[in-house]
Amino acid sequence: MTIVAAFRRLQSSLANSAGTVVFGMEDGTVSIFGLIFGVAATTTSSATVLIAGASGAVAAAVSMMAGAYLDVETTRDAINARRSSVQSDRELDAFSASLPNRFKAAGLTREQSTALSGAVQGDRAALGGLMLALQSQADEPLNPWEQALWMLLADFLAAAVPILPFVFAPIPQARVISGVVTMALLIGLGIGRARIAERDILRTVLETVCIGIAAALAGVLIGVLIDRNFTG
Repeated sequence: MTIVAAFRRLQSSLANSAGTVVFGMEDGTVSIFGLIFGVAATTTSSATVLIAGASGAVAAAVSMMAGAYLDVETTRDAINARRSSVQSDRELDAFSASLPNRFKAAGLTREQSTALSGAVQGDRAALGGLMLALQSQADEPLNPWEQALWMLLADFLAAAVPILPFVFAPIPQARVISGVVTMALLIGLGIGRARIAERDILRTVLETVCIGIAAALAGVLIGVLIDRNFTG
């Protein structure tokens, strides 16, 4: 495989995994943001913050990777099972008989409906595929391992964003830097979510940022409560 072909394959894979990447980055950012701020609110040790953040980031990324793999694999298996059942019972014959009316209801002329129906009738594989497509159960092109690896990468890299400031700066300054860069990332993720789902950008950005802030506040609250009640 040439470099150009490999790059195009990677580009196509990323395009097919855009939703997975955005979801993974949002999960990694929000979960570790809350964890980091909860720990940083109760300690002056950068090492403690980094250990907690790195451990949480790795565990979360692996967990999300496994979840993405199982989700895509289950969806693929369900589609295959559905296809097998469709092609083995009378449901396929009933669907074939209903095609002219379905096409007519969709706005096609009698001639077009007859032509399209005739093109697939007698071909059970074509009828099964068309039936699944009309039922919004068309073949799922996603590869489980591909989606899992993108999830792992996106979740871990995003989780590193709120952690890194604590590597280079003392905790008081790192809190501010971490908050600023994490908010910037959440804004970018909100824009990405809005474009993928074709939603209102402002509303989606506000939702994403508010989730991040809520996670940070929850982490701080839990950290302070535990520190006050279980430490001397």
